[in-house]
Amino acid sequence: MQGWKRPLHDMFQQGVSQEDIEAWNTQLKEAAEQYQGLMQDLLARMAPSEAADSVYSDMRKSFEAGAQALMNNPTLLWQTQARLLQDQWLLWQQSMRALSGEQVTPLITPSKSDRRFKDDAWTQDPHYAAIMQQYLLFSQVVEELIESLEGMDDLQKRNLGFYARQLVNAMSPTNFVSTNPEVMRRTLQTRGQNLVEGLSRLREDLANSAEGINVCMTERNAFGIGENIAVTPGAVVYENELIQLIQYTPTTEKTFKTPLLIVPPWINKYYILDLRQDNSMVKWVVDQGHTVFLISWRNPGPEQRDITWADYMQMGPISAISAIEDACGEKSVNLVSYCVGGTLTASTVAYLMSTRKGRKVKSVTYMATLQDFRDPGDIGVFLNEAVVQGLEQTMQLKGYLDGRSMAYTFNLLRENDLFWSFYINNYLKGEMPAAFDLLHWNTDGTNLPAGTHAWYLRHMYLENRLVAPGGIELDGVKIDLRKISTPSYFVSTKEDHIAKWNSTYYGALLPKGPVTFVLGGSGHIAGIVNPPQKNKYGYWSNDALPESHEAWLETAAFNEGSWWPHWQAWMTQNGYADTQKMVPSRTPGDGKLEVIESAPGRYVKMTIPDVLSEQGSL
Repeated sequence: MQGWKRPLHDMFQQGVSQEDIEAWNTQLKEAAEQYQGLMQDLLARMAPSEAADSVYSDMRKSFEAGAQALMNNPTLLWQTQARLLQDQWLLWQQSMRALSGEQVTPLITPSKSDRRFKDDAWTQDPHYAAIMQQYLLFSQVVEELIESLEGMDDLQKRNLGFYARQLVNAMSPTNFVSTNPEVMRRTLQTRGQNLVEGLSRLREDLANSAEGINVCMTERNAFGIGENIAVTPGAVVYENELIQLIQYTPTTEKTFKTPLLIVPPWINKYYILDLRQDNSMVKWVVDQGHTVFLISWRNPGPEQRDITWADYMQMGPISAISAIEDACGEKSVNLVSYCVGGTLTASTVAYLMSTRKGRKVKSVTYMATLQDFRDPGDIGVFLNEAVVQGLEQTMQLKGYLDGRSMAYTFNLLRENDLFWSFYINNYLKGEMPAAFDLLHWNTDGTNLPAGTHAWYLRHMYLENRLVAPGGIELDGVKIDLRKISTPSYFVSTKEDHIAKWNSTYYGALLPKGPVTFVLGGSGHIAGIVNPPQKNKYGYWSNDALPESHEAWLETAAFNEGSWWPHWQAWMTQNGYADTQKMVPSRTPGDGKLEVIESAPGRYVKMTIPDVLSEQGSL
């Protein structure tokens, strides 16, 4: 008989050997020691930052507003209570029939995308089936209740829905030892060793966290930067306080005359674009015949506290463009940018236009980039005035925002997949997570300098000033995205929860120059890092740019496979990468810039603990 079909007390009733008793006592003693250490670790972290205080305050206000709205609608309150009672009565009746051996149709089943209840016990064992259905019925009532509340504005309801979802998902029976059949089986099989190891892993993860818990998502030592990830050959040919500029080794005899500069985000590290050789966008672009340069951002600490958005522009893309001219003798580049790197790139191109240097950029590509922040998605819950003020205070004190706090926040946007699944695996089952390069990158975070990040949150997310003519001033120059005449290629992804395409689309309506907009399948990463040989996800294209994203999608054509070849065709057919003006391949170090070190360079290898230890902030 399987473990989940035999309660623990039955096992003891059948007789337990002295050896079993001693083994359990040993495990319980070790677990108690680990638990005591865990409590000491937690007590040392009890004082939250100003930013965390602001989030808790906003959460409390959201629930208070929801409770007031419910009290103002007695009918809805009564209906909700009556429904809960009815659901419980029907579930009790069904459970009694199931316990008697009758085959019954469940009152509710998990959605196909809900991977929490995949174990057979949730459907085959009446006890667990009842627990699951009770939870799902309650979750459904909470979700529908919030949708039915009146007297709350859209932002209040969004925030309440987000916070309620976090609490409801935290209450899932899968998150507790006694109500998770897989964990119960493992606990009986290992005599509790899984829980001992889980407590130890929890303490390790707490030690590597800033606020909240940054759960370990992959085997820590499975990947080495420059060893089995970020291995596309090249060299660092320029560096300053903020960037290292990598020039990649060509793989073709001739390359396009105009070099290509990639501007990745500085939230996390650039090698999302250069993981393995079979999914490396960097390698693919090099193989297409481009002379590829890439910015590797520094992982900043307190000493970089005063670096501004304008500094990121000047020491980032503008310095890189100047260095590329020294390396290749070319006065213009094609720009490819990603996420917040794209937001900076749009600012840079507008700045160059306003300073009559727009010809330095022949074309610009924006991947999953917000320029119009009208709908930031769930991340907007953490970016209201009170929370931003709390973040500003925290960054003012420390000089930076710890990237581990940012990672924890982003993980809560997909809490079941990116937090609770690992919580169960690591801490309840006591298992080591599998080796996965993408999740290694996801946990290899970067800090954010106070002077840049506070400005970015307020000017972009809160006030949406980038879309306003003259709304942003950089180094004394007011910029206007509407003045950009540079040909632009926008690619967004349909399921992106970080840069939602119903916002990114409106950035494509801003430039006065020619614009192509493409919508990829999947999400923020998989939809962008989508190599052609995988033939996955597909993309939508449309030559028209109507006034709304809904209208664009209605008349868009769906295409199989990756959008990468579509982008390459856009580059070559329009002459931004001119097939008629090919030049001999350029090797790093051939021009005026000498090789500093081999790619991937020093900056990308600096972890947050390395940076904070080096600058005395741990």
